[in-house]
Amino acid sequence: MNIEMLNGLVAAPFTPMDEKGDLNLDQIDKYADLLIRNKIMGIFVCGTTGESFSMTTEERKQVLEKWITVAGGKLKIICHVGSNCLKESNELAAHAQRQGAYAIGCISPMFFKPTDARDLMEFLKPVAATAPELPFFYYHFPAFTGIDIKASELFKLASSVPNFAGVKFTHSDFYDMQKCLAFNGGSYNVLNGFDEMLMCGLSLGAKAAVGSTYNFLAPLYHDIWESFSSGDLTRARELQQFSVRVVDILVKYRGATVAGKSIMGMLGIDCGPCRLPLNTLSETEISQMKDDLNAIGFFDKANLKN
Repeated sequence: MNIEMLNGLVAAPFTPMDEKGDLNLDQIDKYADLLIRNKIMGIFVCGTTGESFSMTTEERKQVLEKWITVAGGKLKIICHVGSNCLKESNELAAHAQRQGAYAIGCISPMFFKPTDARDLMEFLKPVAATAPELPFFYYHFPAFTGIDIKASELFKLASSVPNFAGVKFTHSDFYDMQKCLAFNGGSYNVLNGFDEMLMCGLSLGAKAAVGSTYNFLAPLYHDIWESFSSGDLTRARELQQFSVRVVDILVKYRGATVAGKSIMGMLGIDCGPCRLPLNTLSETEISQMKDDLNAIGFFDKANLKN
């Protein structure tokens, strides 16, 4: 397979739900329009931000189908198919290929854990093989999985997977990221996975990035990218610091998924509550978070305009 080298921002969308916690797919129409207008290149559907591990296999299929119906051909749709159950991952991978997704991604199983890169690749290989026509990305997120197998070690085994396209690198181990970027002359994608460290990834040579705050701050990150590319490092650092301040607020209010869903609601896209064990913010907490965001000028930079 000829691997396309991606370039630009990939948003990790939230999964809209109603007050009962059921899927609210009608919100995806205007959600997709917003991302397209804000020059988002692609989306990473049903990942961590999308609460994939709190959804049934059928629900994950429904979410992907809606995104493809609304945005297929307009956004590169990467479908996350990771599961603790290999058969479920295979089922989701086959479905993604049938529906016309651009690519699939897969995180490591995290209950029974692989002990080394070979064990991990033995799990990933059949998933990739189930969707042989689609580029395959390994989703590297040790803070979430508890599995700190070096991504660069997995790259050494990538030749056994014909459609291996690279890694979604959600880690601060930039030594390992450099090794991935340099592997085999830079022939695989390395998608920067921490929004608040975008500039770090760019400085090492990353050409694409996946993140949750790109849902509502895409113009800020485009500006970081353009400032960095033009050599205006002072401005790029200042803008990246604003991103860090936003992420600090997200962390204060239970993290990117919980806080992010509430921010989307403030700005016109009703993503509803989270599913347990993630507890949705109370009205008081939402009001307090809005005050904190106002204090740093967030709403002057937020990109959701109806």
